[in-house]
Amino acid sequence: MGDLWARRERVLLQRRLTTLRRVPAIVIPYRGDAKRRLPSSLRAALAVAMLGDVVEVAAQVGRVLVVTDDASVVPSGAEIVADPGAGLGAAVAAGLERVAGPALVVNADLPAATPDALRRLSEAGLALVEAADGTTNALSLPDPRAFVPVYGQGSAQRFRAHGFATTRIPELELDVDSDADLERMGARVGPRTRALLAVPA
Repeated sequence: MGDLWARRERVLLQRRLTTLRRVPAIVIPYRGDAKRRLPSSLRAALAVAMLGDVVEVAAQVGRVLVVTDDASVVPSGAEIVADPGAGLGAAVAAGLERVAGPALVVNADLPAATPDALRRLSEAGLALVEAADGTTNALSLPDPRAFVPVYGQGSAQRFRAHGFATTRIPELELDVDSDADLERMGARVGPRTRALLAVPA
């Protein structure tokens, strides 16, 4: 009976350790001046609100690192990494340098993101979520060393050329670059973004 109990405890411990190893760190690159196509009256406040929504969701999944040139807007609980100022790829690389295990890279303009969506992304292996315009909204990296800095127009295709598979996660496909994007999302946005836009829940 004692041997059976010991084996059961070892199995349970192994399961707990496996679960812990699978919890990803989430790297969120953020630059407040990136949303130039949004109305100037809303741009700064909306960028901060969306960042807050993404950080809140990510914190329910794992460790959160925000790579930014403006630490003052980062919600408490997230680690701040200085943006090296050499573009999105360099910012993501700076965040991933602090990560030893599995990681997600999640853009800060995804206010419809949910914890479940991030968990599904983490389970997808080496994968990307593509935006409607062919850019990349999010990445799953079982090993952060798999990251390649190929952002920009058409980046999803370039990531695929480096072995990333495309995974369909609607909540992470909805990025915000214009008024039309916000109208399309409606009440699916997070609470900070919803409050700013006065969208009913």
